[in-house]
Amino acid sequence: MRRSDFFKTAFGAAAVAGLSGFRWKGDKAIRPTEAWPAIDPEDEQFWRFVRTQFPLTDERAYLNTGGLGASPYAVIDAVKAKMDELEKIAETGHSDELWKEVKTAAAQLLGCDATELAFTRNATEGINIVCNGLPLKRGDEMITTTHEHVGNTVPWLGLLKREGIVVKLFEPSTVSAQENVDRIEQLLTKKTRLISVPHATTTTGQILPIKVLSALAKPKGIWLFVDGAQTAGMFPFNLHELGCDAYATSGHKWMLGPKETGLLYVRKEMLDVIQPKIVGAYSAAEFDLAKGTLDFVPSAQRYEYGTVSIPLRFGLGAAISFLQKIGMENIWKRDQSLSTRLFMGLKSIPYVSVLSPESSTERSALVTFKHEKIPFGDLQRHLDTYKLRTRGVGEGGVNALRISTHLYNSHDEVDRALEAVKTA
Repeated sequence: MRRSDFFKTAFGAAAVAGLSGFRWKGDKAIRPTEAWPAIDPEDEQFWRFVRTQFPLTDERAYLNTGGLGASPYAVIDAVKAKMDELEKIAETGHSDELWKEVKTAAAQLLGCDATELAFTRNATEGINIVCNGLPLKRGDEMITTTHEHVGNTVPWLGLLKREGIVVKLFEPSTVSAQENVDRIEQLLTKKTRLISVPHATTTTGQILPIKVLSALAKPKGIWLFVDGAQTAGMFPFNLHELGCDAYATSGHKWMLGPKETGLLYVRKEMLDVIQPKIVGAYSAAEFDLAKGTLDFVPSAQRYEYGTVSIPLRFGLGAAISFLQKIGMENIWKRDQSLSTRLFMGLKSIPYVSVLSPESSTERSALVTFKHEKIPFGDLQRHLDTYKLRTRGVGEGGVNALRISTHLYNSHDEVDRALEAVKTA
């Protein structure tokens, strides 16, 4: 059903108004606060309606949200409208009110304080802020996985090259969460200063036990940084409860926001520990060049600087509103329904081995698999002939294929992917 047709029904008009994320009232964005009640993850009629809110073509099944999320019309329209508005008057549109509004909504989504959030261009920028801001010196040790995305690999290697820190690696186990805790604990020494892990690995989608790792690190005075590019917008969680010191995520994956948007969380007690190294306008509360004095803003805004794209930040706010209106619990149940159907279907296909965890509590909406007789590149090309967008996983020597399912995907698309793998 097209959007224009959907407005012809009373329910449709109400639903689209709710999903649109922002209702326009002059130049002010009014954010809806009421989320829909529990939605059946198997209600195909409802989720087909959700799909109509995206410009995604029906010809190709998009199964790579882990790489890049699709944005709904609500986000696209918000960016375009704000850009049109600002270009008519040639203004930046920088506004404390707008920034606080979007950060407040993001804080509700992520379970933290708005003052602990900084806008970034992507997760990689957030990672770099933490990497270069922590007081790490030659000989200090950090622990990370062999399954890191390049965005959480190169910054630390750069620090190794410049400062001489020591990077210690462990291979993630998909057998049990405790096994990963044990592997990290075995690497700990008196020189360990930092543990840097993904909330969910980019390779197999394994959800790591962040809360347990926080409890392990904190009494030892070890910092815990989390790459959250694969979790924000996929399932609900609370950063304060997880207990990590910093967390970086992208706005353009599971959060469905504009490309080149992201968020960095820095726990308030860490603001004076993670030093801002690239600064400018908006970083400082008070400064005096003649006196040589500088006081940073008493919030994570200290990591922001210079002219930025307000339309993109406005669009990120629209994306968060879109997710909140549907409800993260509803979205997670739908993602689980799709990924579980895929996981179980793949396990039943001869010569196919699924690398993602067996445990549903450790498995995200990313499912990774390989074929014993077909190289993953060839298998991906075969799936391309079925017009299925997947992603090859070369990180950590995994050499497999990854499928990501999100709220705009359907059971039919999952079945199409399974059929394509069977015919390989």
